Amino acid sequence: MDASPLSDRDRAILALEGRYWRTPGAKEQAIRERLGLSPARYYQLLGGLLDRPEALAHAPVLVNRLRRIREARRSRR
Repeated sequence: MDASPLSDRDRAILALEGRYWRTPGAKEQAIRERLGLSPARYYQLLGGLLDRPEALAHAPVLVNRLRRIREARRSRR
């Protein structure tokens, strides 16, 4: 078993991030309503999740896609 399995909140963050948002602001509203987090805190937690092997095992396609996006942004700086 993993030393630090994903919490319910971690899984909820990954599930929310994997959704498609049709309207501006819908994602931020869902972050506040469903998770009780500010968008800034949500993105901090998401960034930490991307570095965890447990998150990769739980949602490999999503985590790998987000890692590629993050690396592309870093390389443009």
